[in-house]
Amino acid sequence: MAKVISTLFIAADGVAEIDPDWHFRYFDENMGRAVGEDYDTADVLLIGRSTYDSFAGAWPEREAAGGDDAGFAKQLGDLRKVVVTRQEQAFTWRNSERLDGELAEAVTALKADPGVTGILIPGSISVVRQLLAAGLVDELRLLVHPVAARKGRRLFDDGDSPYHLRVTATEVFPTGVIRVIYAPGEPPAERGYDDVKGQVPVED
Repeated sequence: MAKVISTLFIAADGVAEIDPDWHFRYFDENMGRAVGEDYDTADVLLIGRSTYDSFAGAWPEREAAGGDDAGFAKQLGDLRKVVVTRQEQAFTWRNSERLDGELAEAVTALKADPGVTGILIPGSISVVRQLLAAGLVDELRLLVHPVAARKGRRLFDDGDSPYHLRVTATEVFPTGVIRVIYAPGEPPAERGYDDVKGQVPVED
């Protein structure tokens, strides 16, 4: 089964809607390496319509311009891009297609496709939320910036039950950005205050 990996730039207060004002000042070669590692996991990009419009409006031109980021732009162009949208639209960026069917069913089929080795979701908060609720996200790869954005969409919406996660890797960059990789986890045993009161600080 192919893994579904979500990769997100996120502020310390949970805002995952990027604002260039707080994001780019923390971007360095370490973050660039981490982003490259995330994209190297996949042969399919699964993206929402807004993310597609943003990417398609920038990366083809950067590839054509032949600058420092042309190699990464070509990598993006060469990847298969599956766009989650209910709108009929023409896709001008090569290797782009509209998701066929309902999201959870289509992603389940993609995961089971022997021709797919990995599925990466860059950004696309609404897509990630739906797939988290459906239990279809195998890894959350978060680049946590040391800033409280204070406005913008957050990754986790309100719901009836928590998502329990386990940490599989962490890395701290010189900028203060923390890279955290989570996988779905089982909740710890239920405990209350009476179970932990013996572990509170004791005054000498």
